[in-house]
Amino acid sequence: MFAFKSSKKDSTQDQELLQQYQEASDLKVLGNLYQRHTEMVYYVCLRYLQDPELSKDAVMNIFEELIYKVNKQEIKDFPRWLYVLSKNHCLMYLRSQKNKSQISLDEFVKYPEDLHQYEQQDEKEEQLTAMEGCLEKLPDKQQQSVRLFFLEEKCYKEISDSTGYSLNEVKSYIQNGKRNLKNCMEAWNERQ
Repeated sequence: MFAFKSSKKDSTQDQELLQQYQEASDLKVLGNLYQRHTEMVYYVCLRYLQDPELSKDAVMNIFEELIYKVNKQEIKDFPRWLYVLSKNHCLMYLRSQKNKSQISLDEFVKYPEDLHQYEQQDEKEEQLTAMEGCLEKLPDKQQQSVRLFFLEEKCYKEISDSTGYSLNEVKSYIQNGKRNLKNCMEAWNERQ
């Protein structure tokens, strides 16, 4: 539980504490400075996160961010700077959560990993064989460029140097080879 301190926000005192921290890197000083504004940080987080517990966690995480960010930027108005930092922290958190899918425990069923292991292994083996067959069907220049690029992880310049093809030819062979390989694999999958 946080003890939110509501004190008069004196910008002169903020600047003094900030300068003191920047000179001595004393976390106690930074803690005192931050404590003067934790209530504001909490309510900014609550506004964006809409969850009191997440907001409390964010207040702690923002303090950890301060330790590194305070010395990297010129801060003229600490409360405004802290407001923007807090808002950005919350927006980044929300963005990261947007990409995660939520599954309730009731909906989640775990299957044994080895239940279909042999079927999956056979299927992978078949696809690798098909890909090798499709690769063999490519014209020589495409085949060579695709092998060097994807299997040997060579860059365009290295492929150009080793084959004597121009950079534009290499790019073209890889692009066309990739498309032809994809078409061949799709045709193979349809036959299965």
